Amino acid sequence: MPDKAPPKPPPVDGERTVLMAAGAVAVAIAALIVWQVIANIDGVISFGQYIADRPDEILARTWEHTVLTVGSVVTATLIAVPMGIAIMNNTVARNVALSVAGILLTVPSLAFFAILIPIVGIGALPPYIALTIYALLPILRNTVTGLDGVDGAVIESAKGMGLSRMQRIRKIELPLAWPVILTGIRVAAILNISIAAIAILVGGGALGAFIQNGLTRFGFPGHVESVWTGTLFTILLALVFERLFALVGRLTTSEGLQS
Repeated sequence: MPDKAPPKPPPVDGERTVLMAAGAVAVAIAALIVWQVIANIDGVISFGQYIADRPDEILARTWEHTVLTVGSVVTATLIAVPMGIAIMNNTVARNVALSVAGILLTVPSLAFFAILIPIVGIGALPPYIALTIYALLPILRNTVTGLDGVDGAVIESAKGMGLSRMQRIRKIELPLAWPVILTGIRVAAILNISIAAIAILVGGGALGAFIQNGLTRFGFPGHVESVWTGTLFTILLALVFERLFALVGRLTTSEGLQS
């Protein structure tokens, strides 16, 4: 019979002190949150009423936010994945493409929107273009990383079977790299959900409209509720996308790669 694992030693005094301190901090934070909720119960009720009075507007803004995010991520995927396949064996092209995409990602989103306004005008198009560019780096980087991670022995076996380069990519390399590529798409989607909240500043709509409305009406009734509505539903949308990508990953990845 295999030997049993030795029992875990009890925490030493230093570890016990750290655990007790962390527990005390967690309890204090929880108590503070509960106290704030109780102290501002009227605000909580007002926030709930604000949401209950605007279901159609919230749904419409959430849909705008979703369309803007999905459209930009799909476009970026259609650009970045073929680009990653094309440059994966060319070190110079790969370094240049990743560097350019990284530099573009560092441009502040509001500045990017402002640069695009004289070219394409206001509305949903400037944030759509900017979000597409922002999504390129994580998808491109993960495509290259995923393809580089494919075992060379597997590729040589595919060559021995007479598969062409495109057949190897389509039947062998892309399926094996898919979990890594999907992670890049997920990161790009969550990133774009957050950035899309300021699309309203160039007429792009989405959930940022609630945030802008609250900030421009600061001091008037309902301004806090408006800001929190835009913030809360943006976070909820990101959580929904996170779970959807987890589901897609389970459904489209073989059991061997999942394990």
